[in-house]
Amino acid sequence: MAVTNNNAILTEVSQYYSEKLAQFGQHPQGVDWNGEQSQLIRFEQLCKIISPNSGFSVNDLGCGYGALLDYFSQQSYTQFSYAGYDVSETMIEAAKQRASLSPGKPPNIKFYVSAAPDAADYTIASGLFNVRGQREDEQWLTYIYDSLEQMDVCSERGFAFNCLTSYSDEDKKRDYLYYADPLQIFDRCKKKYAKDVALLHDYGLYEFTIIVRKKL
Repeated sequence: MAVTNNNAILTEVSQYYSEKLAQFGQHPQGVDWNGEQSQLIRFEQLCKIISPNSGFSVNDLGCGYGALLDYFSQQSYTQFSYAGYDVSETMIEAAKQRASLSPGKPPNIKFYVSAAPDAADYTIASGLFNVRGQREDEQWLTYIYDSLEQMDVCSERGFAFNCLTSYSDEDKKRDYLYYADPLQIFDRCKKKYAKDVALLHDYGLYEFTIIVRKKL
């Protein structure tokens, strides 16, 4: 499937998250998550794609203020290079400031105002596909598929991402959020990107994580 022009969607996403950051600051709520504990759980699932026993490079797509680096620090990851990408310029400025204030910050950390990552071993995307605004289901799903194509191309060893789940309780759903069918997304990844694909839907949140691991 050809990648379509998603500039209008990216502009809306940038505005939404810039406003969240202005309202809540460098806190999980500033990237539209509800707390630090759930953010930690998400990072644990997403980082199952990483084999940390050797050096690696990673794209953090939709990096926000760079909270994934805090998780890397907690895991004592040292031999890695990190590139954070976000369409919100204010998010990237916050991420750069946060990283510069971190003790012992590795020199191989970079941030970009962009939705188009360069090549890396892994690409991780947390929350990238949640806020659809007023977009119809079909259009938003096309945006997700376009993004997965991009993640596949730039990721040599694999990629991981999460989505809100269509199995969420109906009274918990919000009309401006997108709740993906985990089986549909899994099926697409399994057929298009790799034989080794994991669907994680057992960690207590109204979402799922998919890990696509490529054979080298």
